[in-house]
Amino acid sequence: MTRAGLGAIFADGFAANIRTHPTTAVALNKSRPRIPQTGIPAPLGATVLSAGVNFAVFTKYAEAVELLLFDRPEDPAPSRVIDLDPGVNRTNYYWHVFVPHLGPGQTYAWRVKGPVRPEDGHRFDGEKVLLDPYGLAVTGQDIYDRQAAREPGDNCALALRSVVVNMAAYDWEDDQPLRLPRGREVIYEMHVAAFTAHPSSGVAEHLRGTYAGLIEKIDYLQELGVTAVELMPVHHFDVQDAPAGLTNYWGYSSVAWFAPHAPFSSDRSAAGPVDEFRDMVKALHKAGIRVILDVVFNHTAEGGADGPVISWRGFENSAYYMLEEDRSLFADFTGCGNTVNANHSIVRRLIQDSLRHWVREMHVDGFRFDLAAALARGENGEPMANPPVLWAIESDPSLAGTRMIVEAWDTGGLNMVGSFTGERFDVWNGPFRDAVRGFLRGDEDTIETLMARIVGSPDLFTKPKDRPFVSINFVTCHDGFSLRDLVSYRKKYNDANREQDRDGSKDNLSWNCGVEGPTDKVEIAALRDRQVRNFLCLVMLSHGTPMLWMGDETGHTRLGNNNPWCQDNELNWFDWDLVNRNAGLVRFTRELIRFTDSVDILQDNRYWSATNPDHPGDISWHGTQPNKPDWTPGSHSLAFTLEQPKTGRHVFTMLNAGDLDLEFELPAAPAGMGWTKVIDTSLPSPQDITGLEGPTPVEDAAVNVPAHSITVLQCQDKRVK
Repeated sequence: MTRAGLGAIFADGFAANIRTHPTTAVALNKSRPRIPQTGIPAPLGATVLSAGVNFAVFTKYAEAVELLLFDRPEDPAPSRVIDLDPGVNRTNYYWHVFVPHLGPGQTYAWRVKGPVRPEDGHRFDGEKVLLDPYGLAVTGQDIYDRQAAREPGDNCALALRSVVVNMAAYDWEDDQPLRLPRGREVIYEMHVAAFTAHPSSGVAEHLRGTYAGLIEKIDYLQELGVTAVELMPVHHFDVQDAPAGLTNYWGYSSVAWFAPHAPFSSDRSAAGPVDEFRDMVKALHKAGIRVILDVVFNHTAEGGADGPVISWRGFENSAYYMLEEDRSLFADFTGCGNTVNANHSIVRRLIQDSLRHWVREMHVDGFRFDLAAALARGENGEPMANPPVLWAIESDPSLAGTRMIVEAWDTGGLNMVGSFTGERFDVWNGPFRDAVRGFLRGDEDTIETLMARIVGSPDLFTKPKDRPFVSINFVTCHDGFSLRDLVSYRKKYNDANREQDRDGSKDNLSWNCGVEGPTDKVEIAALRDRQVRNFLCLVMLSHGTPMLWMGDETGHTRLGNNNPWCQDNELNWFDWDLVNRNAGLVRFTRELIRFTDSVDILQDNRYWSATNPDHPGDISWHGTQPNKPDWTPGSHSLAFTLEQPKTGRHVFTMLNAGDLDLEFELPAAPAGMGWTKVIDTSLPSPQDITGLEGPTPVEDAAVNVPAHSITVLQCQDKRVK
């Protein structure tokens, strides 16, 4: 049935009670009659129809439900309060009402009254104003007060509200979610606001830190060579969920799973963020860049037992959250005070509906699930062999072409890297990060593990349908040290977060190269530059899907803070002055991506075979001598050849993580071919990478690889000059 056709259903409905706010009663009497009618329970949320809007919400144990309608987004009180009649406006667990003559842009919210029995899991609070769990846009951030949502009493004047949106009223200009690239994806994890918030961005002040601002910088991403951006949370989140005086900047504090974060929009109209987000997606698609969203379905901004009542808790606390055996306590497998009860049937559908919405209506191309192992827990917190929510996502035909990436662990100790449910979830490869960090730091007994990570971690991803691209290879991300800090600090410095330095990992596998923090010692700075290039090389030259963190290609520092989640300042902002100041590193990253994109075997999504004395393979392992890798505990060197028999353009990579220079003997090149140097991380820019043009011929039978550096050679036809 079409949305227009639904309108006929409401014509004979019974009227719900209307209460008008005294200050608006006269104005309402002059308007057309808007007598509410029965409505229907589906779809959930606010649905725009030809004759008005249908509202529907889930709440099983509620005793009374009120729909609040506001004339203006930030009015302190509603102009109308519609009391839903449980005998008329309720079907099973769903409360619903149709209000004629309403349309897009209408601001609304809910109040729900019910039992207050924490010991039974019920935390209804009839004085609190609630966001619609299916709300498509959020407004009221300028008046919102988190503390008012925590303390007893009416918080209407200080509450967030939902907005009615007509999702069909947008010109996509034939845009569709993009297909995966022919080869591997190169993912660039980034924060929407931080990308252009810095004054050096050159973006107009009113566009800094917005979806529209990001559009103006797409050329940079395109030139860098990334094929996808992975956006840190853009679901509307609670910026006040942070220590006093600070801001929840990263956004892992959701309050609405269908609504784009309003402060990221330059369009301040109630529904403006929806279309501005879609403008951004459309522009990225035109540049050939896919959009992946970091989604937080494992916990919410409502926190633990002393947290605010914003949405889910006020509708059905016992359904939306995992509770302990003592039902007054929240299970916490996320470190954030609560854990979403993802495998409850109602919550499972909510998550699935949210994903569908972002694909169908917002055209995103993929999702990265934060702390996804929490989604594999049952209603009592126990790990499940076949979690319903994950199988629902796995088998949803409307999500069949959507890339799914998981952070396959939670803070409760459940780690599912290599064993995550289903066959279609790609995985952030934490063991890759640790192996590369340990090797380049000079740790002992790292060679065999590094070898497994270079070839796509087949020891971890062992399912019959697993392929190398399932491994998301990274050494840095939003969480932890930036790449510059990884080579500049041996410990974290998180005092600015006002959490007594308790936050952030203490185990960073970092090396400061001899001096802690900033230095004016030329030799230390050069070593750090070399290490940064080494890390980038191993990410890009390993089999799997490479992921880079925003700003690492410019040498961005967070001054040793490895968890600046609450810092809306230069610690997180992309400094565009560094693009010029560290132009050599930006060039190295760009040319490295370009070079590895030309290596056909890296674009082939199958596990490589290893060369042995009886059979040629895709990869050959070496030490300082051909075919003699040194994997003794004290070894700090490794070499490998990627064989490309169709073109003869073999790639030979030499890794030296030790303190001494090493001579590597070269394996024989194919007939008629000769070795040329493409990369030497020990050299300054532009000698560090020659790229596809002008590689340096190597005439000798051996190559000197300086300490803490990587050299990459490629075969080239000797006749080519």
